[in-house]
Amino acid sequence: MAKVIFHIDLNAFFASAELLRNSGLEGQPVVVGGRGKRGVVCTASYEARAYGVHAAMPMHEALKKCNNLVILDCDLPYYKEVSQKFFKFLKKFSPLLEIASIDEGYLDVTEVIKQYKRPLDLAWEIQSQLLKTMNLKCSIGIGPTKFLAKMASDLQKPLGIVVMRRADMPKKLWPLPIGDMIGIGKRNVKLLEEKGIHTIKDFIDPKNEIIVRQILKKQAFSLIQAAKGNSSDQVQFSRTIQSVSQSNTYSSNLIEYQEICEKFKELAISLAKRCRSKRIVGSLISISIRYDDFTNVVRSHQLPEETNDYKVFYEHALQLFDENYNGKPIRHLGITLGSLKSKQHKFKQLDIFNTHKNELNILAELNKDISDDNKLFFASELLNRK
Repeated sequence: MAKVIFHIDLNAFFASAELLRNSGLEGQPVVVGGRGKRGVVCTASYEARAYGVHAAMPMHEALKKCNNLVILDCDLPYYKEVSQKFFKFLKKFSPLLEIASIDEGYLDVTEVIKQYKRPLDLAWEIQSQLLKTMNLKCSIGIGPTKFLAKMASDLQKPLGIVVMRRADMPKKLWPLPIGDMIGIGKRNVKLLEEKGIHTIKDFIDPKNEIIVRQILKKQAFSLIQAAKGNSSDQVQFSRTIQSVSQSNTYSSNLIEYQEICEKFKELAISLAKRCRSKRIVGSLISISIRYDDFTNVVRSHQLPEETNDYKVFYEHALQLFDENYNGKPIRHLGITLGSLKSKQHKFKQLDIFNTHKNELNILAELNKDISDDNKLFFASELLNRK
């Protein structure tokens, strides 16, 4: 039996959160973002979107489109507080919750949904109860995989409920523009379009596979399979909210892409060292970006398995960055690892008469299941004790 995955996405979250503490803003065109000359719209309410205002738009341009625009400063600590209440609400319906970012998550409702006479009743109950109890609007995508569920939730906003079965893909998914497909990244979308790949149907066409592989490299295979309905249905959940972070605020703005990559690599290496020293691994990677106008972006991605390998941190952090970067100068970058677990190794009993020999045997055992960086770490630990 196929799993039933819900992707629940809060609509215009930052703007909606502001309405919770100021009901007088209801019905007005509200944006959250920077007010300065180089200010950028972070989130726009649907009333503002009706004027053509959207996220990542320069604020001066937004004001030209809507001269009565209500501009509010970004209050990330407050939004995180509202977000925690949102996820606590979702756990009432299923403990199998994977937090994807501050305003979206996946629920595995395969067993829960059997209690309802009509499958869509559960989605309607979540949506209506969230609106009633927290005054937050959400869209819900339903699918047999996380990818299909997320694609479905993007099709109808606000307050949409969309089902994306594998049988629905030829009509609902494949005709969509390639820019609508999650996981591609804006830079790669442009490259694909230049090669004549304009739709998801073009993307999965075997005739275009060589081109797709040349552009997307290691990501190509998994993304092609996802668009064909063959991707993960495993919701990664944790009963803890522990995380470990590494971040830096830079004295001069980051502009060049290569420099940004280098900074992410430095953060990934530092984060991996901290994780190794604490003997922990994790499976939820997040990045934070703060632009020079002080607008913030926080995005997360579930890793295929727990790790503390800096190469994995770097690869996935850069992927998240490519998918979300708006081209503006950057003031601050951060990487966070969540869904943590202790990394315990079972050592053999040491022979007290030949400690050095046994330590080398332990290192040989460790070599079987840890990364090269971790091998170097343990090797240096042994040498330091000699």
